[in-house]
Amino acid sequence: MSKIVSLQNIVVGFDGENVLNGLSLDIHDKEFVTFLGPSGCGKTTTLRVIGGFVQPSSGNVFFDGQDITNLPPYKRQVNTVFQKYALFPHLNVYENVAFGLRLKKMDEKEIRSRVLEMLEVVGLKGFERRDTTNLSGGQQQRVAIARALAMEPELLLFDEPTSALDPEMVGEVLNVMQKLAAEGMTMIVVTHEMAFARDVSNHVVFMADGVICEEGDPHQLFENPKSERTAEFLARFRQG
Repeated sequence: MSKIVSLQNIVVGFDGENVLNGLSLDIHDKEFVTFLGPSGCGKTTTLRVIGGFVQPSSGNVFFDGQDITNLPPYKRQVNTVFQKYALFPHLNVYENVAFGLRLKKMDEKEIRSRVLEMLEVVGLKGFERRDTTNLSGGQQQRVAIARALAMEPELLLFDEPTSALDPEMVGEVLNVMQKLAAEGMTMIVVTHEMAFARDVSNHVVFMADGVICEEGDPHQLFENPKSERTAEFLARFRQG
């Protein structure tokens, strides 16, 4: 598989404290990567560096071999699904999904075709005219996924996409993500859903204190972690 993202010696600091300490990581085409680790370890910051929302103080971000370190988010072939949906409350489902396509001045007929196709992908066919504020959290998150997919990104980032959801709604969002993974979408997910990370992803990255402690095959990492820090973290998961 070809390399799609390469982070090289990324350093990010806030208020004089480093959140990422020289992090390097390669993501390959069609990989489903999950980031695990304790709160504050730098997982979301890494995602934001890839998406272009955080500028590293040093290091480089490469995408398809091109240095995109200084490229703004809207010029990257990357789209992010956020924890809190980030939908426009004054727009219905259709208009939310169509929003980015309109900014690209796409033909209305093509927009309609793309929007309906993406809503079908996330299991919301027939919801086009619904008010997003009347949807469940799971449905809102699936609209957010449809909106991201409509832009045809080469890479989809998910920042704890289920953490704001009631437990019964988590499954409907994870099912959509599992379907996208099966279809070969390249994805990076920050998540606390350990069983999902183990069973669905094909590359797990465990972070602590702004560095990668361990990465690799999920079953190997979960069953036989090499790093003591990883083992401690996973032991707490098993006890829970």
